[in-house]
Amino acid sequence: MSMLKAKICFAAVLVVGVSLSWAAEIENLRVWAGPDSTRAVLDLDQRVEYRLFTLDDPARVVVDIDGAATAGELPFDSERGGVIRGVRHGVRNGTDLRVVFDLEAGAKPQSFLLDPAGKYGHRLVIDLTPEDAQSPAERVREVVREATRGERDMIVAIDPGHGGEDPGAIGPSGTQEKEVTLAIARELAKHIDDKPGMRAVLIRTGDYFVPLHERYNRARKAKADLFVSLHADAFQDFRVRGSSVYVLSRSGASSEAARLLAESENQSDLVGGVKLDRGDDMLNSVLLDLSQSAALEYSNDAAEQILDQLGHVGRRHRSRVERANFVVLRSPDVPSVLIEVGFISNPQDEQNLNNATHRRQVAEAITAGVQRHFERNAPQGTWFAANRVRDRHVVSRGESLGLIAQRYQVSVGRLREANNLNGDVIHPGSVLVIPGGS
Repeated sequence: MSMLKAKICFAAVLVVGVSLSWAAEIENLRVWAGPDSTRAVLDLDQRVEYRLFTLDDPARVVVDIDGAATAGELPFDSERGGVIRGVRHGVRNGTDLRVVFDLEAGAKPQSFLLDPAGKYGHRLVIDLTPEDAQSPAERVREVVREATRGERDMIVAIDPGHGGEDPGAIGPSGTQEKEVTLAIARELAKHIDDKPGMRAVLIRTGDYFVPLHERYNRARKAKADLFVSLHADAFQDFRVRGSSVYVLSRSGASSEAARLLAESENQSDLVGGVKLDRGDDMLNSVLLDLSQSAALEYSNDAAEQILDQLGHVGRRHRSRVERANFVVLRSPDVPSVLIEVGFISNPQDEQNLNNATHRRQVAEAITAGVQRHFERNAPQGTWFAANRVRDRHVVSRGESLGLIAQRYQVSVGRLREANNLNGDVIHPGSVLVIPGGS
């Protein structure tokens, strides 16, 4: 063999050796910081073998990935870094990749690989929970405990659909469903909190992912009286628009559109990133518990009241409450509804959903529906039960608020609150609502 041929063969072997050694490529790094944990996602072009361990002083999480490389620097935004302070990487053993996450403080890591789903390929997910962090259950319990006053408030758990890696549906102009649902959820929480007898708990407070089962579990831990999940989905026909309200179905869906919508929403865990290694036994048992039907009946009344109020805001896609097997509605003991505030795939709906005034009107309509539902169904021991209208009184000349309160055996304060009075001045001919209770 000539010297020239030998050099060519050696170069070929060298190139093949490099391509075989670095068989996998890290295409991107994405970081999402939530109130409970920080998620780092390494996007891969194929499945890999890896090892993860932690180091102290300073706190670090180290990930060694076999036969992998990255073409350049891994992007990292410290503004969204959560517990992660910085990211470094380098070649290890000539063929492997080491990625080091420098942490602000100690954190407990959990990692797993995900197969392609939605717009994402293979992913290595690393969830970092600060060692001194409050659990979601502790956080929601604290919110509820601080909100309690007198007769207890009715707790409304508000769930903005999607979030983090899962953008949900995307409109013609690029609007993401996760952004719309969070904006409306925040507006809805304000209106709920402004009403006497109600208190809101947000299931998701920022742009991060929460698994479907964790969403209704957080509502249960908050002892919610109603779970409201907000969505703005897409449809293959861009002309379809308007709002609709859904409750859980233990059997078939009420329409083919409802079935397809539930099927799409139930894929959220795959897109958002959940290690799905459990069977459906738990979910089946939840549906079995729902055979008691009390929660479903309560859900249906809430859905009807909300749907009726949404009719005052804009077009409704459906004039009746729809039913489908949504995972997020499967709580066995918290009445739950799912609200489609519009179809983001429709240009007019997308424009409306980007309008702050329209979002406020949607929030006001949902609040009014929830309030009417609680006025009809709130149990004893709640503010609503204590303030149900017992009677109405037409004020006569010479009557004072104190005399009327004494006549009906209610406190002056309760009489003021039921009639939105700031003082004791009342006028002859005006009609006062007489609340129940003393």
